[in-house]
Amino acid sequence: MLPGVFRAQKKNGQVYFRSNITCHSKHISLGSFSLETDAHRAYLEAGRLLRDREITLDNVSFSDYILNFEKIITLLNYRDNHIYIKNPIYLFRTYFHYYLTPNEIYKFDIDDLFYFSGHKLLRRGGHLYVNDYGMQVTVLSRYGIRSFAVKDKDYRFANQDPYDLRYENIININPFHGVRCCNKNGHITYQAYIHINGNYQIGTYKTLNEAAIAYNKAADFAHEHGVKKNFQTNYIVELSAREYAQAYVEVAISQRYKKYVLQEGWTVTIPKNNKRKEKPK
Repeated sequence: MLPGVFRAQKKNGQVYFRSNITCHSKHISLGSFSLETDAHRAYLEAGRLLRDREITLDNVSFSDYILNFEKIITLLNYRDNHIYIKNPIYLFRTYFHYYLTPNEIYKFDIDDLFYFSGHKLLRRGGHLYVNDYGMQVTVLSRYGIRSFAVKDKDYRFANQDPYDLRYENIININPFHGVRCCNKNGHITYQAYIHINGNYQIGTYKTLNEAAIAYNKAADFAHEHGVKKNFQTNYIVELSAREYAQAYVEVAISQRYKKYVLQEGWTVTIPKNNKRKEKPK
């Protein structure tokens, strides 16, 4: 066999070739190929990337290699930073780049290195996510941003760069469910709304906390009158239980919304083993 190439066989008997290279006692798999010559070429390319420091991420031409771009980034990072990371990450002193594609590069704080070195960055429908314990978790949720949040309404990037996902660059304008920030001629207010069969406005409030509590109150009102929906709950961590209870009592919700809930005639289903007790006559 050619150097760096190993013959392998699938369960159906089909033969293929694996390419590997060892550098500083680290055994690195370079991929699988249908031809022995392709596997050997990958081995030669990897050796050149690990030796030649004139090849950098600024001048490398990914299309000239049989190695995929992710493996090229991994090899260059290992050569320059002496840390092997299986995902396409290149380290800097206080941050790192994650290459989703050769031209789509995201910047993260170094504190996130452990997480993203073990979780592959993916994209679907315009959303970045990772698979975490069998669930698709959006990357923005790590910053307290909800999956349905709207850029420049619920969050924004301080330096206007959507590829810079360092914590200092992300401003979470609205961390609560059912709340919108409104800016009218420089006057900031917060609208609370709830979705049942459509969006219903609960009210307009001076503070973000008031709007978040109003949403909770509207959700409770809907549940009390038979609306069967699992509304997300807003948690206002800076309020004590007593402060929250007082604000909950004082905040007002739309009479129009109350009328809608009452007139719809939602039915309340009582579990068989949890019947209401009638008052004694």
